[in-house]
Amino acid sequence: MSRPLIGITAYLEAARWGDGVREAALSPPSYARVVERAGGAPVLLPPLNLGGIDDYVRTLSGLILAGGGELDPTLYGAAHEERVEEPQPHRDRFELALARAAVRAGLPLLAVARGMHVLNVAQGGSLIPWLPDEVGHDRHAEAGRTHLVQISVSSKVGKAMGDHAEVVASHHQAVKRLGADLLAVAWADDQIVEAVELQGHPFAVGVQWHPERTEDNRLVEALVEAAGR
Repeated sequence: MSRPLIGITAYLEAARWGDGVREAALSPPSYARVVERAGGAPVLLPPLNLGGIDDYVRTLSGLILAGGGELDPTLYGAAHEERVEEPQPHRDRFELALARAAVRAGLPLLAVARGMHVLNVAQGGSLIPWLPDEVGHDRHAEAGRTHLVQISVSSKVGKAMGDHAEVVASHHQAVKRLGADLLAVAWADDQIVEAVELQGHPFAVGVQWHPERTEDNRLVEALVEAAGR
């Protein structure tokens, strides 16, 4: 039996090749490794031609919207935020279009960190452009910090992971207004949304944390299982 093809969104970044620096499609190998460990076949999706998105969606069995830099706040009606790293318009446009196409097609997807923000904005939601201003602390932005999240046990995330989990996350933005048909299913102790699910979709889950950076592969296994169906 063939492994389900799982697309993983990638960066376009300058990288050193031999004696020079050239643009390259990059992805942390941890994403491909967790997909392989879960029984899927990983395929990188560089943010190139928007015209190829429908072909991706028709060909793939599942999708991971990977983490990365913050979305441009102007995409959800907020003012430019100087503290946010410089946006990558080509990646923002590509991933928003890819998320919308995947939702329309019912393609199983797991949206990780930035990917959850992409899914939320693609569905018409908004983000908190600079989270420390909203919550009065910067614990969410501490690199390498783990923290406890509470999870709705009736959700797909809860069925995979139980009613709580210790997760790895570092972020300066968070969900503000939920997009159409998205439901919050996990929360930090200050009630910041840590996971969302798209109602009426076979498997469309977004998590604020990075499952690919831990030994707990249950969410990726759930994605691959849904993709296999």
